[in-house]
Amino acid sequence: MIPIPLVELTVVVGGGLTGITEEDAAGLVVAGPVVTDSREAGPDGLFVARVGEHADGHDHAAEAVAAGCVAALTTRPVPDVPCVVVEDTQEAFATLARAVVDRSPDLAVVGVTGSSGKTSVKDLLGTVLSHAGPTVSPVGSYNSEVGVPLTVCRVEADTRFLVVEMGARGVGHIEYLTTMAPPRVGVVLNVGTAHVGEFGSRDAIARAKSELPAALPEDGLAVLNADDPRVRAMADVTAARVVLVGEADDADVRATDVALDAAGRATFTLHAGGRQARVTLGLVGRHHVGNALSVAAVALELGMSLDDVAAALEAARPVSRWRMEVTERPDGVTVVNDAYNANPESMHAALTALAGMGEDRRTWAVLGTMLELGDESAALHAGVGRDAVDLGVDELVVVGDAARPLADGAEQALAGGAATRVRSVADADEAEALLRAELRAGDVALFKSSRDAGLRWLGDRLAETPEDLT
Repeated sequence: MIPIPLVELTVVVGGGLTGITEEDAAGLVVAGPVVTDSREAGPDGLFVARVGEHADGHDHAAEAVAAGCVAALTTRPVPDVPCVVVEDTQEAFATLARAVVDRSPDLAVVGVTGSSGKTSVKDLLGTVLSHAGPTVSPVGSYNSEVGVPLTVCRVEADTRFLVVEMGARGVGHIEYLTTMAPPRVGVVLNVGTAHVGEFGSRDAIARAKSELPAALPEDGLAVLNADDPRVRAMADVTAARVVLVGEADDADVRATDVALDAAGRATFTLHAGGRQARVTLGLVGRHHVGNALSVAAVALELGMSLDDVAAALEAARPVSRWRMEVTERPDGVTVVNDAYNANPESMHAALTALAGMGEDRRTWAVLGTMLELGDESAALHAGVGRDAVDLGVDELVVVGDAARPLADGAEQALAGGAATRVRSVADADEAEALLRAELRAGDVALFKSSRDAGLRWLGDRLAETPEDLT
């Protein structure tokens, strides 16, 4: 973090110091990691003592200070621990994040939101922008009211670009995140059905996502997906300039001549500003073409040349785990682990990628439940099952009772004469036994589900343990 004296930080967040004398506090500076997990504490850091459902951070404040933290941000004094005591640690944390941004006048903040693809795009942005200057982007999926300030507080004096992933589970959430990290550039990828059970409708999701372009300044830039009508319409809510990206004829940053290789990686012609460049991605899945276009639009806005953008896109590789993570096993089986999260749109993208990889190979889709879909859950699961059959998946393994409608939809689609074999299993252990018995050289196996369904761990086991497979 950019160095802030402890006494000054206390004033910024509206707190009071306890557990330390004024004389001792005067010489302390917070310049290290700001953390909410005491196990990640380090020299000159700050520990934020959050109270969660299962743990109270105050109980770990002493551990964090022993590991080198200057102090803890708390709501009450902790014995023998230097504390900045505030009424609300979340609001104080948000205020601290905003102070870091405000003290970094040359920092360009890029906000990213969308129903799916946020993590892939923030990873790609972090990689591409790092070619132009020091860049901070989120670790994993740090896109909440806690994850955003954790990311912001990693900014240092020389940081040029800050990428902020912005998630939402309701209207007003993204607006709140933009108060911590006011974006100069905002990217909206899509409006899908992720969390529709909490929002109530796709229109409500669109309203929530539109809070990002609405927060942009007049001299900012809104990067909007031209191929998604709800996103395209967000041009009406922003005061910023708008760049449309996609495959639509009127997109300002556009892809043409898209082709996939046998590994599912896309090559396309990137058009922008009257120039063009051929790009071959190192990421698996056609959906990464749209992701790359959004990243290209941001990078061009922030000063990179088209040739440099194309080269950086080509050099990019996966960063976060369990997102189209491909493992080629020594026995000839390919494991594709995309089971960090799932919604109908990301399921379609993953299944499409599987189909592209499966030419002349047997394809397996090992699918689990998609969470937070509300009253539409059964119908949306059934739609994914039909999608798998329509895309020609050879083997569909549906894991868990909650995902059973997915199998039902696939079986309905089989009435048209498709050849997909559909099987339902009770849990990941039963799925593992089936796969160990039947996978063979040349097969491609996709694992996809919401995170809490646990298929990412099954994908890991199958990627790492090829022995005993036929």
